[in-house]
Amino acid sequence: MHRILLSSVAAALITFSAQASVAANAPYQVEWVYHVKYGHQGEWWKIFRKYQVAILDREKELGFVTDYHIDRPGLHTSEDAHWDYRIIITYPRYEASQHEGEVERQLFPDKAAFDREEDRRWQLTLNHWDLPIHQMDPHAP
Repeated sequence: MHRILLSSVAAALITFSAQASVAANAPYQVEWVYHVKYGHQGEWWKIFRKYQVAILDREKELGFVTDYHIDRPGLHTSEDAHWDYRIIITYPRYEASQHEGEVERQLFPDKAAFDREEDRRWQLTLNHWDLPIHQMDPHAP
């Protein structure tokens, strides 16, 4: 009886461990969404491109980012649903998403200038959210 129980527990642990391992090695996606103060989209974009796009490009070169794309809406929506920029980033796995600060320091050693310009970008940002995206299998139980 104990042997059967131990075998069942061991099988369950192995299955759970394998599932966790697969999930840990699965691609990880994040959506960054920004709503910018009216009339400041150009200034915001210039700062974002200078720093964040450069960081994403370098992370892609290093293999930390698999791909990313940036969207702008084609028309306007109601103010409560309004956004100006959406960036969807795909990492090969969650752990790869943890290198932004490291890459930032390599690319932009003048921390004071980086902080000053990024602070300005945040002053121009009315709303922002980071949203992890989880792919769902519609046929999974």
